[in-house]
Amino acid sequence: MTFPEKLLYTPEHEWVDWAPGAQDPVAIGITSYAAESLGDIVFVDLPKAGTRVTSGEVCGELESTKSVSELFAPVTGEVVEVNPAVVTDPSLINNDPYGRGWLFKVAVEEATGLLTAAKYAELTEA
Repeated sequence: MTFPEKLLYTPEHEWVDWAPGAQDPVAIGITSYAAESLGDIVFVDLPKAGTRVTSGEVCGELESTKSVSELFAPVTGEVVEVNPAVVTDPSLINNDPYGRGWLFKVAVEEATGLLTAAKYAELTEA
């Protein structure tokens, strides 16, 4: 399994599109590794626009046919947009986790502990 080099990752299997020179706000989603591990995602509970999220803290849930998994914020800041397409069709997360399956966007105030694609691959032994 490979992970897009332009993204940064968390040990909890979220990604953030915050590369050098990236525009704020940044898109956030879950990795293909997480999507595959969860199985078919059938419901999402995401933070609403205007909500403040804190890096490393729970900010939502993803429900699959196998289990319910907590979603952790990879950065600290304010949610400025939620992807309505994944709320309507959660299968987009499984089918296109790095594209149309993004979850929400955050105006970043702080980001620490993010991993490169190579470090995340080591973590997942992918």
